[in-house]
Amino acid sequence: MGNIPGICWGFQLLILFVHHCYGFYLPGSYMHTYSTKDAIYAKVNSLTSIETELPFSYYGLPYCKPMGGIKKSAENLGELLMGDQIDNSPYRFRMNVNESLYLCTTSPLNERKVKLLKQRTRDLYQVNMILDNLPVMRITKQNGVNIQWTGFPIGYTPPNSNDDYIINHLKFKVLVHEYEGSGVQIIGTGEEGMGVISEADKTKASGFEIVGFEVIPCSVKYDPEVMTKLHMYDNISSVNCPLELDKSQIIREQERISFTYEVEFVKSDIRWPSRWDAYLKMEGSRVHWFSILNSLMVITFLAGIVFVILLRTVRRDLTRYEELDKEAQAHMNEELSGWKLVVGDVFREPNHSKLLCIMIGDGVQIMGMALVTIVFAALGFMSPASRGMLLTGMIILYLFLGIAAGYVTVCLWRTLKGTAEGWRSLSWSVACFFPGIVFVILTALNFILWGSKSTGAIPISLYFILLSLWFCISVPLTLLGGYLGTRAEPIQYPVRTNQIPREIPARKYPSWLLVLGAGTLPFGTLFIELFFILSSIWLGRFYYVFGFLLIVLLLLIIVCAEVSVVLTYMHLCFEDWRWWWNAFFASGSVSLYVFLYSINYLVFDLQSLSGPVSAVLYLGYSMIMAVAIMLATGTIGFITSFYFVHYLFSSVKID
Repeated sequence: MGNIPGICWGFQLLILFVHHCYGFYLPGSYMHTYSTKDAIYAKVNSLTSIETELPFSYYGLPYCKPMGGIKKSAENLGELLMGDQIDNSPYRFRMNVNESLYLCTTSPLNERKVKLLKQRTRDLYQVNMILDNLPVMRITKQNGVNIQWTGFPIGYTPPNSNDDYIINHLKFKVLVHEYEGSGVQIIGTGEEGMGVISEADKTKASGFEIVGFEVIPCSVKYDPEVMTKLHMYDNISSVNCPLELDKSQIIREQERISFTYEVEFVKSDIRWPSRWDAYLKMEGSRVHWFSILNSLMVITFLAGIVFVILLRTVRRDLTRYEELDKEAQAHMNEELSGWKLVVGDVFREPNHSKLLCIMIGDGVQIMGMALVTIVFAALGFMSPASRGMLLTGMIILYLFLGIAAGYVTVCLWRTLKGTAEGWRSLSWSVACFFPGIVFVILTALNFILWGSKSTGAIPISLYFILLSLWFCISVPLTLLGGYLGTRAEPIQYPVRTNQIPREIPARKYPSWLLVLGAGTLPFGTLFIELFFILSSIWLGRFYYVFGFLLIVLLLLIIVCAEVSVVLTYMHLCFEDWRWWWNAFFASGSVSLYVFLYSINYLVFDLQSLSGPVSAVLYLGYSMIMAVAIMLATGTIGFITSFYFVHYLFSSVKID
């Protein structure tokens, strides 16, 4: 009751905050308005390819450099881990000024530069440019349908040709919307932080907003003798993209490449809050709904089975049993069959109980992180404009949920052992188990990335930051959670455990076969959404249907709980009292199918992925994902089954 005044105060502050804000805009970033002729500079991110999945630095190729030198943009933890390297660029735009400009001419290409350009071109590397936090978009036509891509290629190789041509002229189209300061308050989240445009800022905010950024890439052969006489940002005549190869810029030794660009500003009716709509067009929404409908059918089917078990079989047996007098009960005990026979063994400590406690603790931490992150993302707080925010938010949540992991682990340990002895080493283990697995896999992959000189490699400085976060935040909070767990009231078993274990009858088929089969049902609720998630990660597509993902996650939790309860009941009916690990893996086995599906996706959907390095990276990251899913789903199944068994045997009055 002591927390009620604090909750009331918090609620009142929330109401005041909501009352003060006339309108919210999430997702987005703080709106910038520009006056005519204001200079705006584009930024460049790492070069990426769906063929290799190895990002490389933009300035690793012979591109023009800014006058003031290369300066890195501030990057958050998520951006660094994803391999983003955002630098400034020489591409300058002046608001509402249409112009064609010269940038620079390279020195004659040597053998190394030619080899590198050709390799990057044939590996289908893309240049990722950003203007006012919007990625550049390229629109191409395939079979009469407009297809949108982010970024543009480094170059291209014509069919049936060994020659490669570089993209050296860019035709930009910048869509702008005139903003007149309507007085609407806007709150946004983004890399610029949180900002509010209020009544007092009307005049200051008036101007033009950038609501679109498109490019048409061209390859143009210039005369280097003429072009070298020009200086950066000198005006040139407008250029039409040549269709003839002899008028395009070939990549070969001793060639001097001139880089130019032109920009056209076009007024648009698109308003600033809607400028990301073009990037986040939700393709396949019917497929998402089909996935959810499919999951609901599975849940209904399983719920029916659980209903039959709980309300018909179990209730009927218990009611009939309780109506008998003591003498009849004693006689009935001799004729009992199924789950009632294991009453003296059902709460016997399982094998490797310490490992089970650790995995349950880590599972609580991972599931809590996933649930909170997806809820925030579904509400719009994880904007695509805020690069790396999703991953950064997940890491921060995981760190602080260490307190929950420590608490649950020690509580379960006390329930199993009846004592809190050894809780410190247990808390240390749970703080190091899953992060340790991730650390080992990432370190192995990082050596591969270092060997490839990729920007995706984690810098040594970031390693120290991650280790500091791990040992200075996660471990102490997990120890604090463990300490609180020693103070909590342990769960009391409803029945006593016999000293001598009961013999388990032989079965025609092994129990692990049933456990593996159970994992197919949770996977059925997940696999369609898994395709979109993998496409987002590996094919460079934006994933922003977090509302669907939240629904799928909730359905997955329900299915995991139901599957585990049904399988636990079946094991008990077979007089198998070793239900602990079976309950965990009944739902946790979905991770095996997720990993197998990832391999299937690699073979059939990522056919363009080239080289063993890319395949090893893909499988390494897929392994981390599968382990996290196993711990999270296994924990749901175990906790549900534990309370089901506790409820079941708390109704049995056998001495």
